[in-house]
Amino acid sequence: MAEPKVCVSLEAITVEEMIDEATRANIAGADYVEIRFDRLYLNKPEPITMVNNDGEEYTKMPPVEEWGVKDFSEIDVQQAISTLKESIPVPVVFTVRAVREGGFFAGNEEQRLDILEQAINSRVSFVDLELSIEDKPRNKLMQLAKDSDCKVIASIHETKSTPKAEDIIAMIEENSSQGDIVKFCSTVSNHHDALQIFEASNSLVGKESKHSLMGLGNGGDWVRLHAPVLEQEIVYATMMNNFRLSDKGLINVRDLRDAWALMEY
Repeated sequence: MAEPKVCVSLEAITVEEMIDEATRANIAGADYVEIRFDRLYLNKPEPITMVNNDGEEYTKMPPVEEWGVKDFSEIDVQQAISTLKESIPVPVVFTVRAVREGGFFAGNEEQRLDILEQAINSRVSFVDLELSIEDKPRNKLMQLAKDSDCKVIASIHETKSTPKAEDIIAMIEENSSQGDIVKFCSTVSNHHDALQIFEASNSLVGKESKHSLMGLGNGGDWVRLHAPVLEQEIVYATMMNNFRLSDKGLINVRDLRDAWALMEY
């Protein structure tokens, strides 16, 4: 049984913090790290003061979806890519997630595609190209990636709901030529949704496509936990270690490795 590669998606919002988090992820057992370049455009707000039922004050950070974003011109893209690539000790999955797919990029689509092109030219190991990108610019980036020996992750994000298992399977199989790996991620509202992803993953066992399936929400971590027997190519994990992290469908990289060892995968 081949063990999937583990990719830690970085939560940091500055270049320096990303380098530090990537170094810690490497020590914790990550094979790859995902640079979410769009997160560099986030402005971290001040904590909000709250009062609990006992009248005691405490502070809480607003949800990241409510954070402000920097202007596109505030980030030196070329310098940031160069520094990250030179300083991170493991292969990188380079991502600039659009707002329409749950990301935080502050610029327009042309600017986003230009950043992806610069990353490919820097010869990162992987680049994440959403299937929602228009055909002409996406094909251009695909060819550029091929010429630069950069593997393509063709990503699909269903941010509102989870399709039926048969629809997920069709998405993977129909788009297997659109990248070296097809990634599917959806919002999980209940265990029925989580089972759709698990059922699709199980049905894809033994097929030729290389894929990575997951959910965000309670039960979204089921496929991650059983990824070795479900023949997932990459499993995305996190360095976060929050209480009830599994409610978000996420799993800490050390906990993931420990779970695989306990289940003798």
